[in-house]
Amino acid sequence: MRFSTLTDWLAWQETLHPKAIDPGLERLARVADALGLRNGSVPTTITVAGTNGKGTVATVLAALLRSMGFRVGLYTSPHLLRYNERVNIDGQPATDAELCNAFDRIDGARGPVSLTYFEFGTLAAALLFRDAQVDFQILEVGLGGRLDAVNLWDADVAVITGVDLDHEAWLGSDRESVGREKAGILRPGRPLVLGETDPPRSVLETARELRAQVYRQGVDFGLDAAAPGCRWTWLGSGRSLGLGTPAGLAGARQRNVATALAALHTLGLQERLTPEDVQAGIEAVPPGRLQRIAGRPEWLLDVAHNAQAARELAAFLREHPVPGPTVAIVALMADKRRQPIFEALESQIAVWIPMRIPGERALGPEILSQELQALPGAQVLRADAVADAVRAARQHAGPDGRSVVFGSFLTVQAVTEWLANEPPGADTGT
Repeated sequence: MRFSTLTDWLAWQETLHPKAIDPGLERLARVADALGLRNGSVPTTITVAGTNGKGTVATVLAALLRSMGFRVGLYTSPHLLRYNERVNIDGQPATDAELCNAFDRIDGARGPVSLTYFEFGTLAAALLFRDAQVDFQILEVGLGGRLDAVNLWDADVAVITGVDLDHEAWLGSDRESVGREKAGILRPGRPLVLGETDPPRSVLETARELRAQVYRQGVDFGLDAAAPGCRWTWLGSGRSLGLGTPAGLAGARQRNVATALAALHTLGLQERLTPEDVQAGIEAVPPGRLQRIAGRPEWLLDVAHNAQAARELAAFLREHPVPGPTVAIVALMADKRRQPIFEALESQIAVWIPMRIPGERALGPEILSQELQALPGAQVLRADAVADAVRAARQHAGPDGRSVVFGSFLTVQAVTEWLANEPPGADTGT
């Protein structure tokens, strides 16, 4: 084995290929075929793409299928705290030993082919899912869809949660271009579940060309949490599913759960669900997605990093007011369109705290501060360290306020780790 620790394997993978992102499936296919990953029995595959919400839909789907007694492999990215989160089998993250073993097998099979960090992880997930003989593999697209590594496997059901602008250098600068890339996960004659009512024409045109049956939220299915008993409905058919009175079902989470249920419906599985199963699915939302941490002030952690996600975050803040001020710790990648993000949230934020995070792509707090100060009446406090940002957020939110952390996975990761490992005597705001 080339390395004995997961840390060493991952560090090596980051430098192996000349490009961190290298869209295309040819290299990956050669290694996958050498490992026999596309031969023989392949688990039922649900591939989930979308600008936002795909990790949540994938996680909810996995929980719902597990609750029905199926063995489920779930592959998501990026991770929040530990790499192991990316590869999950039956609700448990893969161990370091399992991942190292998978990486060693991939390394032995690849010959002269170099792979990216993401491609190594994707192949490792597929290997471990095969080893575990899962019934379903749920694959979250990393970037776009058409040329993403998970698209090496044919989707029995394709899910696109929604299409908006993000990663424009790779996917295009308009919704039609982005939609065309995401529609690359479709397969001839196999269903497509759309988590939005008005998708780009490019998605619908691709589905028509492939004769893929399309199911759209708000057109073909929907979920009414306000209805007696809370009902998910296959619109126009008279068929519906009573969900009891599940807690925590509103806004984007409601749409994501409805989308996951629709995917199960296309497989003929929705009749096996109980209200308890649905509640388990709702509670399975991954960390860092409107994650609330009780305290004084309350913390709200969200990986929102584009305009669409910022609008969802703003809606949540409006619908869940607190007595005191809302303070935002924010750090973004330099390639993000920032003005639409700020405009979506400015009415909900009393104090902004741009924070420094590591990484070549991260935007420095100096630039963020300048841009935020251009907002009418904005109060901006710069923080060069996580400790300074947390301290300032507590001070300005006060015991009755709220501290919001958003902008990227790295932003949420930094604050999550700090809160979990605060030194004794740290100010708790109480």
